[in-house]
Amino acid sequence: MKKVVIFGTTDFAEIAHYCLSNNPEYEVVCFTIDSEYLIKKEFSNLPVFEFETIEENFPPSDYYMFIAVGYNKMNKAREKKYFDAKNKGYELITYISPNASVYNNVKIGDNCFIFEDNTLQPFTQVGNNTILWSGNHLGHHSIIGDNCFITSHVVIAGRVNIGDNSFIGINSTIRDNVNIGKENLIGAGSLILKDTEERAVYSPEETVKSKVPSNRLRGI
Repeated sequence: MKKVVIFGTTDFAEIAHYCLSNNPEYEVVCFTIDSEYLIKKEFSNLPVFEFETIEENFPPSDYYMFIAVGYNKMNKAREKKYFDAKNKGYELITYISPNASVYNNVKIGDNCFIFEDNTLQPFTQVGNNTILWSGNHLGHHSIIGDNCFITSHVVIAGRVNIGDNSFIGINSTIRDNVNIGKENLIGAGSLILKDTEERAVYSPEETVKSKVPSNRLRGI
């Protein structure tokens, strides 16, 4: 059993704690956060320690770590803490839900979190420090880079390359043989049919509200 320290005290950290605690391979022993953000000494019924000195009580020779930080600043906040933990000597775990479909030749880096109902087809790759939330499809021979955040119900077709530090919103679709540039922000419901430049932003328009109120609609 791997004893794990989770960095973070957000909803993501709480969910990571729940998932890891229900997996016999892991035991979460505490949380850690930068001292300037340490407001409460307890989170999810476990103690919270300052990250600056975490190795004094939980040495990297005996404990693993997971960086549970979201997509702030195009994933660069999580990327920074990833390297901070590495520099302290910690090995970072990768969690794959038992309810995900991952073929045996898929390559996945460290500090990744693969939630339930993800399908990772043969010959796919996921870089370091990348999060795949629930229900995504990663088509054959596709590659997701480092420090990415794929939300939920994203369809990535075959032979797609996702650049480092990219964010892909809910229900987005990327056709086959497309290259997504680094630090792309692809908003919810996007349809990407061709290569994108670095730091591109795609933001589909919100559905327009009808001028007719619901109580005047016929047939409902």
